[in-house]
Amino acid sequence: MYKLLVRPILFRLSADYAHELAVKTATNYSKRDLFLRAAGTVYSYSNPKLSQNIWGLNFRNPVGLAAGFDKNCTMAPLMENLGFGFVEIGSVTAIPSTGNPKPRSFRLPADQSLINRLGLNNDGAQTISRRLKKLNLNIPVGVNIAKTHNPDIYGDKALEDYQTSFNLVKDIADYITLNISCPNTAEGKTFEDPDVLDSLLNTLELNKDSSLPPVLVKFSVDLDENRLSELISVCESHAISGYVATNTSSNRDNLKTSTSKISSIGRGGLSGKAIQNKSTEIIRQIYKKTKGEKTIIGVGGISSGMDAIDKIKAGADLVQIYTSMVYEGPSIVKRINKEIADYLLVHDLDNIYQIRKKASQEKVNSEYEN
Repeated sequence: MYKLLVRPILFRLSADYAHELAVKTATNYSKRDLFLRAAGTVYSYSNPKLSQNIWGLNFRNPVGLAAGFDKNCTMAPLMENLGFGFVEIGSVTAIPSTGNPKPRSFRLPADQSLINRLGLNNDGAQTISRRLKKLNLNIPVGVNIAKTHNPDIYGDKALEDYQTSFNLVKDIADYITLNISCPNTAEGKTFEDPDVLDSLLNTLELNKDSSLPPVLVKFSVDLDENRLSELISVCESHAISGYVATNTSSNRDNLKTSTSKISSIGRGGLSGKAIQNKSTEIIRQIYKKTKGEKTIIGVGGISSGMDAIDKIKAGADLVQIYTSMVYEGPSIVKRINKEIADYLLVHDLDNIYQIRKKASQEKVNSEYEN
């Protein structure tokens, strides 16, 4: 129904307006118990084989909502009833921001992708933390935090800005993701500079407080292998619990959308199918460099159960979606979970972990035969 009736109407609207309409509708429905129950009946899918216990948290299924959709923690009740196993709100910043001027989001239907330059628009960590305290969900809720979108905040001020958000959510978030792709220095460096990242993690004092929730780092999809290795080395010297792979891309390689349209859109982060393979490769590298000892959340171009399974085979324990919701609608969550469960049944597997174990064994057997 979504692809036949709803999507054609939404796609006649600008991507910005359609997103705002979806957010407003989802926020309103999140306050209506009757609608939430109806959504749960239609969209939820339960299978005990999909359940995992990670960091002492119960994930009823591996499919989560990626940061960027529920920026202000107003839609989580609906997301739970749409069948998500967890949600990640944000990005949240210390100071509220209206974000960049519009237009700031664009569809690439030929690539099943999006480009956005929203500019970290959100209500601010203090307001969002109050909403988070009031949530009563049966699924984990992560909080993605970033530096306030203000070029005047850099250096030590950027570290203080990050710490403000971190301190406001650390006692109420089930896990925290550090979004490290935002500029924080006058010369435009980001927290993906190894020295700057080390300063950030030292400021947050992760090694000194065992009561903190799991803290993850989210990497850009555009990192080369050497820089990724440097960043992981920094993270592994601190108490980082895992990684989110990946954020959006600044590159525009191998797109089906015309060059003229891409040029007219301008800058922004590319998400969706266009970064699917690159994000999976980053997952594979993280898994190898951490020897499979850290939790990885895979995100980027997932629109089917097999897409999710590819991420799991590469090293992901959990996955997240966002762009595929735009193209496939809310039923995509149920479909992905059902397809993963069907895969487990066909291959006589009992849990998510065995997907990767089976893939590793098949690789060993193939190398032995060759």
